[in-house]
Amino acid sequence: MTRIAVIGGGKIGEALISGLLQAGHAVKDLVVAEQHPARADELAAAYSVRVTTPSDAAAGADVIVMAVKPGDVEAALTEVSKVELDGEREQLLVSLAAGIPTAFYETRLPAGFPVVRVMPNTPMLVGEGVSVLAPGRHVKKEHLELVRGVLSSVGKVVVVPESQIDAVTAVSGSGPAYFFLVAEAMIDAGVGLGLTRATASELVVQTMVGSAAMLDRSGESATELRAAVTSPGGTTAAAIRRLEGNGLRTAFFDALEAAKIRSAELGTSTE
Repeated sequence: MTRIAVIGGGKIGEALISGLLQAGHAVKDLVVAEQHPARADELAAAYSVRVTTPSDAAAGADVIVMAVKPGDVEAALTEVSKVELDGEREQLLVSLAAGIPTAFYETRLPAGFPVVRVMPNTPMLVGEGVSVLAPGRHVKKEHLELVRGVLSSVGKVVVVPESQIDAVTAVSGSGPAYFFLVAEAMIDAGVGLGLTRATASELVVQTMVGSAAMLDRSGESATELRAAVTSPGGTTAAAIRRLEGNGLRTAFFDALEAAKIRSAELGTSTE
């Protein structure tokens, strides 16, 4: 089995560990690097994984997953680089840190070291994420398939060129926040219309769960499904006319464009 070192035991790192174990990966082939003792003890108790330092974790791994915050990447990479990498077997680094380009790692790792950049999103915490892979210069087909197999344990996997990763960040990386904001607004509106907050929350959450399931499973597009609910002259048509009149589509485009621009700025600042 592939030996995997997860550098960083935060929520994303924990989600990956949990997903890998549920997918049948042996606990003996997983190791976590976590600097905070209390969190390290928590992970060890919950998953029976070995928790150690970044350099020790990387030394015996086939896949090194960088799952720390972007601001902590350089320090973690410095620790990882203290060991001899790419020794008896070819190793691979997978970065889950937002805004850090593959070139950042490639210039700090041994020549030819394969790096795959990944933009995950938070639904991976419940096994329903989407992880978008962008291969670095030295990544081979078998590397991508290996990473695809690892990340499929926590959701779906898509591959794009790295030039598209800022757009991906705007759409799926930040996307859950837009979804939650819409849910929040609908719940508040329901309360404003006379429902209790508990009832409004239950209605909105289940409506979103069911609608997402239809979009995923029906084979119909979002446009087709929306049209099927919108009877001419009916209540839905009245609501959508008001949303469109208030510039909903323009607001979403502007928001995603702002997220894409910010993602590019973060990437530039690390070069």
